[in-house]
Amino acid sequence: MLKSASATYRFDRFSLDTTDRRLRRDGEPIELSGRYFDALVLLLQEAGTLVSKDRFMGEVWAGVPVTDEALTQCIKSLRRALGDDAARPRVIETVPKHGYRFIAAVEPSGPAVRERRQDSWSGTLLLGAAGTIGGGLAGFIGGLIYGFAGAAQPLQPGLGAVSVLLVILCLTIAVALMGGAGVSFGIALARRWAKADWRWCITGGAGGGLLVGAVVKLLGIDAFNLLFGRSPAGMTGATEGLLIGAAVGLGTWLAYRLGERLRRGVAVAALAGGLAGVLVPSLGGRLMGGSLDLLSRTFQDSRLHFDRLGAMVGERDFGPLSQTISCALEGALFAACVVGAIIVAERNMNSVSPRNEPR
Repeated sequence: MLKSASATYRFDRFSLDTTDRRLRRDGEPIELSGRYFDALVLLLQEAGTLVSKDRFMGEVWAGVPVTDEALTQCIKSLRRALGDDAARPRVIETVPKHGYRFIAAVEPSGPAVRERRQDSWSGTLLLGAAGTIGGGLAGFIGGLIYGFAGAAQPLQPGLGAVSVLLVILCLTIAVALMGGAGVSFGIALARRWAKADWRWCITGGAGGGLLVGAVVKLLGIDAFNLLFGRSPAGMTGATEGLLIGAAVGLGTWLAYRLGERLRRGVAVAALAGGLAGVLVPSLGGRLMGGSLDLLSRTFQDSRLHFDRLGAMVGERDFGPLSQTISCALEGALFAACVVGAIIVAERNMNSVSPRNEPR
């Protein structure tokens, strides 16, 4: 059997993981025999370079006497599995009488290929910053929705709808940026500490969300007590941060298991975040929409309510059903944006030519 360091290779719609010896197309496994899998690994390791027949015989068949027909059949089977055509090759090219060359663009990753990045802080900072930006994007989208909803209510004289929109938008973006930073840097640090074992992303995301949630709630309570002499009880905090952070970490891990395909990764992250969001109100918690509604009820003079959002689901005000739906949507949006940004950053970090990687 061909001996190779742990690595993952992505090309076209395929990913190959040498650790669990799996070839996948769009996340779905493709069955290959052991010899054929080793032959594909050898081609990927030498992508862009001619692999001679002698190397196949020596490294894949390990000296076992076979005819050239066995290698020909191997390449034919690989082409069939990869949807390639010998007459118009886009993956494996035949070099007559000499061997074969892998010609598709390859993105190598994994602990062996990314060792320099794992040992440096640049990858950690890149993923953390990307997730923070993703969180800010989620805050911008959510802020627009809540801002327009709040501005649509009857307001105090002189309080313009644009002002309401901007205040809610800025507040939501600020909270989402802090949440995105805590969760994504928690994931990035856990990933670095565990040497790219993405399962620790769940712990890192939960820890980062817990810390930021606690800090945000503490600062919010102190700020309202300082400005108004009282503060609303029950604003979003550590518990909510823990749940959403764990969901983002789970979404990141699942995205990795799917080969870091952007659309699928975003979809599974949104599902995980949405499910975590549903748990929040069932545990007596609130996310951004519920916290804004709580603020408006605590300070009645604000005349800022979200009753129209409740009316959309048949409630007289921003009731339990409205909170559950809003929490699910917030969790899904936040997780999708953060994980999507992390996937894009991870791709950019790993998109290097195989010729420039140490063999």
